Amino acid sequence: MRISLFQGILIGVFGLGALIGLFVFATYSGSGGARMIGPVIIWGTLPKANIQSTLTALAQTNETLKNVSYVQKSPATLPTELASVIATGAPPDLVLASQEELHTLAKFITPIAPATLSASAFTNAFIEGGGIFTAPFGAGYYGVPFLIDPLVLFSNRSILSSLGIARAPATWEALTGLVPNVAILTPSRQITRGLIALGAYSNVHGARAILSTLFLQTGIPLSVYATDGSLAANLDSDTTDGVPPGQSVLGFYTQFADPSKVSYTWNPSLPDSQQSFLAGDLALYLGYASEARFLTSANPNLNFVVTPIPQPATATVKSTYGLIYAFMIPRGAKNTAGAYQVAVLFTNSAEQTAFASATGLAPATLNALVAMPGSPVAAVAYDEALYTRGWLSPMPADTDQVFSGMIGNVISGRSLPATALVSAEQSLSALLQQ
Repeated sequence: MRISLFQGILIGVFGLGALIGLFVFATYSGSGGARMIGPVIIWGTLPKANIQSTLTALAQTNETLKNVSYVQKSPATLPTELASVIATGAPPDLVLASQEELHTLAKFITPIAPATLSASAFTNAFIEGGGIFTAPFGAGYYGVPFLIDPLVLFSNRSILSSLGIARAPATWEALTGLVPNVAILTPSRQITRGLIALGAYSNVHGARAILSTLFLQTGIPLSVYATDGSLAANLDSDTTDGVPPGQSVLGFYTQFADPSKVSYTWNPSLPDSQQSFLAGDLALYLGYASEARFLTSANPNLNFVVTPIPQPATATVKSTYGLIYAFMIPRGAKNTAGAYQVAVLFTNSAEQTAFASATGLAPATLNALVAMPGSPVAAVAYDEALYTRGWLSPMPADTDQVFSGMIGNVISGRSLPATALVSAEQSLSALLQQ
């Protein structure tokens, strides 16, 4: 196809504009123009050893990073500590945390203005799930997405192979159908080997993430902004038109802990699910991709494979819950220009790949996700990163308390699913509005 002179000029203009935009995005240093990054202190919730080793390696080839330091903080205490240092005028320059802390941290964060990071640049650079860091009312973005830790399915290959099961289940329906073939129960319905840890809460490692996945896969957002900017929970508890999807999620999840069901394979009296999987007493385990390294080191003889998390058989769009980490600039930071430069520098494909390899997580940028890694675990994490989602929640401990009460009330018979769902939705809304 021949291109006219006008078309050629137009394509050239758009191409030049795209390059200029990319250059500005990659070199922005604030109103002072380009300069050295300077000292940048990062407070983050990821393990220090993995982040610091990569920082040290990068600083050997990029001397502007030699004054960038990392301090590990507990997710549970990060908001309180950040509030304290902001009050004394000595905050860090960057905060690295996931969306699970975002709602509590937001009041201490300076959004990145649209003039600095446009919506088109953000959308073209990052996975769709990174949009959770969008600030309301067009204020920009709370952070620059960095790494993704999606929920995946771990399978004990020895158990499945011995039963003639060639592949891990790809759908929840297929998973449920495996219970009678895999679970081993005594005549008194005591579980000696389970298929998967679902149905209870306190002994289901990552129960909050698993429930969040089920809600999100059903199209339930879990929390939504109102027109006035306030945040409220949405577990789809409306009972005006048949059985709402929220109740279906509860029914599906709790069936695995109901001794009267053929899907019975777990109960609250069993050990922690991660330990059960390590001991070979559980065929399937739902956990974060980053847990693969721990499982390997904790039991080198455990023969497991990692596959994508199951999806509903009728789903036309895939989704899973995960931790979406981003760099955020706290209020009162002394070196905001250098902090932003560091955050943007770490979105380059080489840096993304280096940090992902060091942490066992996946990159948050689309460019870095194009090159598939050699590790089978990383390959699954990279694939799932594209459809990883999150929701703006209260702090994890508070969310756990609400979810645990909801599940406990249902499996104990104290509440019907509809009642438990409404109560949980109200409790989450109250926490989100504090």
